[in-house]
Amino acid sequence: MGRLRGGARAVTAPARPGASPAVAALVPDAGALARRLDAVDYLADEGLATAMFLSLRLPQPLLLEGEAGVGKTEAAKALAASLDTPLVRLQCYEGIDAAEALYEWNYPRQLLRVRLAEARGADLREEDLFAREYLVRRPVLQALEHAGPLPAVLLVDELDRADHDFEAFLLELLAEAAVTIPEIGTVRAAHPPAVVLTSNRTRDLHDALKRRCLYHWIDYPSPGREVEIVRRRVPGTARELANDVVAALRRLRASDVQKPPGIAEGIDWVAALAVLGAERLDAESAEWTLGAVLKYREDQELVREQGLEALVGGG
Repeated sequence: MGRLRGGARAVTAPARPGASPAVAALVPDAGALARRLDAVDYLADEGLATAMFLSLRLPQPLLLEGEAGVGKTEAAKALAASLDTPLVRLQCYEGIDAAEALYEWNYPRQLLRVRLAEARGADLREEDLFAREYLVRRPVLQALEHAGPLPAVLLVDELDRADHDFEAFLLELLAEAAVTIPEIGTVRAAHPPAVVLTSNRTRDLHDALKRRCLYHWIDYPSPGREVEIVRRRVPGTARELANDVVAALRRLRASDVQKPPGIAEGIDWVAALAVLGAERLDAESAEWTLGAVLKYREDQELVREQGLEALVGGG
């Protein structure tokens, strides 16, 4: 058994529990999952739908990498929505540790309990002080304790922002889908959470973590699929406007901008144009709404120097 920071231990349990029978009934194949994702307006291509299906059925964590804004986080949200199961999100950042991911004790409430016991002259046992009512459940423990017939979806977002020690913690914990809290005992998931990890590749993740995961790279969608995504996310968008925006996005991605726009920026751009009543993307409407798609001053200046007519396909 490996000891985790904060006293908790990942346990070497019997064989990791298998996929929930309810999942197998709900998504018998990758096509069924793709249709459920489509119903919540997430258009997954065959490769992504298959990777998500295998992650559910094996079950095994799914590591999604790709450029910022291509829909990695949205994939996990859509998976939870399509299964009608809770999404539990663990947002990673530099310095995050096991306690912030797993659990902490509610020290103010424990201290209040101690003072009340002292005031009443009552005995206070350790098991009274370290009871479940004083446990502050963080995302990983929330996902492990989810009791529904379908597993919760645990999104470990932007794992590349965390350090290697945190990766090691996740690796040991998720391998067994169980954890021992010294004061309480072992918490073991009836069905492992559906784990989706995302990375923007600001650093390389450890090979040991990757070996535990299914891996899928999310690329920018084809122009036709991106038009459909934009129109789904901004209802009422004319196909002509969506076509204009997607063509401009592809020009920006092929240019020398520091931060090429993702699908998310394209959706924001179309929404801004719709609010202004634009029916097509031209140089004037692009000037008004450039801040919706390019978030660096240098990128905006570069595009203006090259000419907005060229951006919108008129020059």
